[in-house]
Amino acid sequence: MSTWMNINFMNSASPIMEQLIMFNDHAMMIITIIMITVSYMMLTLFMNKMINRNLLESQTIELVWTIMPAIMLVFIAMPSLQILYMIEETNNPLITVKTMGHQWYWSYEYSDMKKIEFESYMKPNNFILNKEFRVLETDNHIILPFNTQIRMLMSSTDVIHSWTIQSIGIKMDASPGRINQSNIMINRSGMFYGQCSEICGSNHTFMPISLESINMKSFLKWMNNT
Repeated sequence: MSTWMNINFMNSASPIMEQLIMFNDHAMMIITIIMITVSYMMLTLFMNKMINRNLLESQTIELVWTIMPAIMLVFIAMPSLQILYMIEETNNPLITVKTMGHQWYWSYEYSDMKKIEFESYMKPNNFILNKEFRVLETDNHIILPFNTQIRMLMSSTDVIHSWTIQSIGIKMDASPGRINQSNIMINRSGMFYGQCSEICGSNHTFMPISLESINMKSFLKWMNNT
């Protein structure tokens, strides 16, 4: 993978991730403007000999450098709050999936239409097939339909884990004795990979997530055949 790909986000697969990428671009543009302005002013002060060493205060300058950062923080905070509310909002989910974190694997439970339970372990290297990713592929994928509102309920049986898929824009802690809720809205089909993002023990690195997004017709067929 190229260096340029490593410093960028993965391709978005959900409306939430699209908003997060846009917010990142928005914030980085503001930070870039600030860096260019401050660098130019510092360079000007170093190169300009017309200085006044007896100038001890200036209320006008102090007023400007207090108000301007406050205005910039407002431009950053408003879209940030909007995205936070969008992430937490769950509108009439059609499917609910319960995710349990274990040391060191995930288990999933579908209970809306048909009771389906399975565990998901990382595939050993000698079972990896062509075009599969080492340390990211699992023996059982979580299957979800795209263009469907999905609710994820997450908990843990031992320590704190974190169910994370970057391209979908979801990162939710799975805490023992507590059920956390998040929502997923995938806008295209495909395979999406993630990992536990909490340092949960010695095999933390080997706790991947494989999610397969398919259409609703294929999803119902999969449920009936499972």
